[in-house]
Amino acid sequence: MLIRLLRRYLRPYTGLLAVVLVLQLGSTFAALWLPSLNADIIDNGVAKGDVAHIWGVSWWMFLASLLQIVCSVGAVWAGAKAAMSLGRDIRADVLDRVMSFSAREMARFGAPSLITRNTNDVQQIQQLVVMGCIMLVSAPIMMAGGVLMALREDVGLSWLVAVAVPVLLVSVLLIIRRMVPLFRQQQTRIDTVNRVLREQISGLRVVRAFTREQDEQERFARANADLTATTLAVGRLMVVMFPLVMAILNTSTVAVIWFGGHRVAAGQMQIGSLFAYLTYLIQILMSVMMATMVATMIPRASVSAERVGEVLEERTSVVAPENPVPLGDLHGEVDLVDVSFTYPGAEAPVLDHVSFTARPGTTTAIVGSTGSGKTTLLKLLPRLFDATGGSVRLDGVDVRDIDPEDLWTRVGLVPQKPYLFSGTVASNLRFGRPEATDEELWEALRVAQAESFVRTYEDGLDHPVAQGGSNVSGGQRQRLCIARALVARPELYLFDDSFSALDVSTDARLRAALAPVVADATVIIVAQRVATIVDADQIVVLDAGRVVGIGTHEGLLEECETYQEIVASQLRASDLDALPRPGSTTDRPHVTEESGS
Repeated sequence: MLIRLLRRYLRPYTGLLAVVLVLQLGSTFAALWLPSLNADIIDNGVAKGDVAHIWGVSWWMFLASLLQIVCSVGAVWAGAKAAMSLGRDIRADVLDRVMSFSAREMARFGAPSLITRNTNDVQQIQQLVVMGCIMLVSAPIMMAGGVLMALREDVGLSWLVAVAVPVLLVSVLLIIRRMVPLFRQQQTRIDTVNRVLREQISGLRVVRAFTREQDEQERFARANADLTATTLAVGRLMVVMFPLVMAILNTSTVAVIWFGGHRVAAGQMQIGSLFAYLTYLIQILMSVMMATMVATMIPRASVSAERVGEVLEERTSVVAPENPVPLGDLHGEVDLVDVSFTYPGAEAPVLDHVSFTARPGTTTAIVGSTGSGKTTLLKLLPRLFDATGGSVRLDGVDVRDIDPEDLWTRVGLVPQKPYLFSGTVASNLRFGRPEATDEELWEALRVAQAESFVRTYEDGLDHPVAQGGSNVSGGQRQRLCIARALVARPELYLFDDSFSALDVSTDARLRAALAPVVADATVIIVAQRVATIVDADQIVVLDAGRVVGIGTHEGLLEECETYQEIVASQLRASDLDALPRPGSTTDRPHVTEESGS
């Protein structure tokens, strides 16, 4: 996977890589030339007392050093630019892929893991490319050139190179082999730490409310200790590797001086050649060590590449059709025909053969006990999930035959958990329609009963909003999300329990102001509170994923036992006797929330 990623994302930067190769060749040849020039100075200048020769060769050494510096700096710049560009492109593609995921894929990976993959994992690949351009490209050139230059100086000591290099390579490879599973474990445990920390920060108020600080600290300490243990295991291998490399390097140096000294004494080798040979051997072993340093990064980068590749190769279960049906002028009629849905791995379906129709200009409410499948049903309409049975149709067209982008622009969804993005009130309201004017924003705020508190801000629509809307209350956040949907002017409004954080009076005012605005649209509301949907044109009652009743409030009070139980659970005890029974002609009782009284 690592090779595939590098081949794919470095292809646009082959020009930069070619520059790196040329510059590294120049830098390496200059570095290999210097020991020979130094040997020439010793043998033909110092030994013979020829100062003019020393000065002449010294100028060549200066030019070689200057060439090495310029080429090295240029190679690092070109390599870093290629690596940073690669990281930018991978992160962009990962985000693009994640944005196409349905709720099913998001649940499979999880937000903490996706964040780690798009930051830490991509960074590991980036670092490998940088170090590869700096070290890995020059290492084989230095190694091959060093061997040739060393043989040019003296063939009799060549056996030292033949012994030292394989010993170093085998030692390093054995250590790297043990690092691979540790790096894989390390990335997984980074995911765990991120997940635990994210949960604790997001749920800090819940942790404090239930005095679970100590338990959560212990949970984080366990995850942190697991990561620390793995990191220490990797560190211990690194600690072993570099002293081992230096021991082999120093032993080889001593061997060259020892055996080379005997050859100099026997007149088989000059002193300058001995120093040059020693320098070449060090360069050879240093190139092996540099390659080793990069090699230690390859296992971790390989694991990271696999994790990034999993995201890039994951195909969303919500697939755009090859020949999408254009919606044109949408009326907004929604038909659910024998719809079923089962979560992956679940034994029983969440929705079981659900059928009903929601028409333009009407409000359809969906009620039911917790876990009856209300939110899941609502997510099928904008294709956050795809039905596993039956079909969801918009104006007679199966939503699976519509381009998802076209579908999403026609739907205004207010989710069960309202979420605001960091920015301003205006930037959040314009999320669905960037061209909306300030007047349109204020009108949406007025309808959503949010105008009053936004007017209190000195900067009004430019008031900053923190990530997730954490600097506003739950009710304010919910009203701003409703206003955001209104600004988009969709043909289909989906409210997923979007009035739960509002008090009864605010809820009533909002619904009254909302009615004329959505008069021509199709409105589907998921609600727990009967007072919110009592005036709906159609109420769909779900029980364990099945439709057990469809009708108006009055009709369901007479015919649907499940709906009677829901209403009864929200009435005061004194009102229970007023609840109409099947066949009763009693007028509909006034629904009063215990929580809202």
